[in-house]
Amino acid sequence: LLIFFSSSRGLRSIPSLSKFHRLRYLWLNNNKIQDLTFLIKNYCLTELYLNNNELTDISGALKHLCSLQILFLHNNDLKKLGKTVKELKGMISLHTLNLFQNPLAYDPAYRLYVIYLLPSVQLLDRKLVTERERESALHLYNPERSLLVQSIAFGKRVNTSLRTTGESSRCTQPARRLIMPTDKGHLLCSFCRVPFENPEDAVLVRAVTRSLTEFSFVDWNKVVTCPEKQLQNKAEEPPDKMTVQFR
Repeated sequence: LLIFFSSSRGLRSIPSLSKFHRLRYLWLNNNKIQDLTFLIKNYCLTELYLNNNELTDISGALKHLCSLQILFLHNNDLKKLGKTVKELKGMISLHTLNLFQNPLAYDPAYRLYVIYLLPSVQLLDRKLVTERERESALHLYNPERSLLVQSIAFGKRVNTSLRTTGESSRCTQPARRLIMPTDKGHLLCSFCRVPFENPEDAVLVRAVTRSLTEFSFVDWNKVVTCPEKQLQNKAEEPPDKMTVQFR
């Protein structure tokens, strides 16, 4: 476990740290660093503090740090929100991120954009990411998925939107009747070989047929034990077994 500490020294450039291949914690805050190529071999970094420097672009410099958990980049000169977030997308363990006091943070959609593209982040700019923010980010940047999530109830997708409070939540759609055809040129149910005009009817019948559940049980108090078998010295009678089937 290695720790490299070189903050508040006014450094403009850092020599390669490739020989410290097990480096885990690195403090380089409060310098004048503009280039991050010295980190190209430090794959084990889990905490990186680069705040209060002169960084203008991090493209191609950090994406290999897949183990990173804490990253401080605040108070730099990062302007391109899309390129910056793209560089961090592979950091699936990143849970703490600071990007405030950068030009990109003044984008009106900045926070929701970061929350949507970096779902592992739990603390963004010293503020906890809430579940409501995640829902808002999903609704803003992926409305189709947001509607799909809202349409799922009790594990079954329905085609109606969520009702408001006070409205009845019961399904009012009538049960669909199975329509039998008048000829033989239609889809057949693979189990019962009954033709249907509507393919969905065949799928429904198949699902019902395959959803049968069965279990059996016996009264163990009436089952003869091994010592009893030896004493009685007679043929064992099979125990009474009850089988129940339900859907």
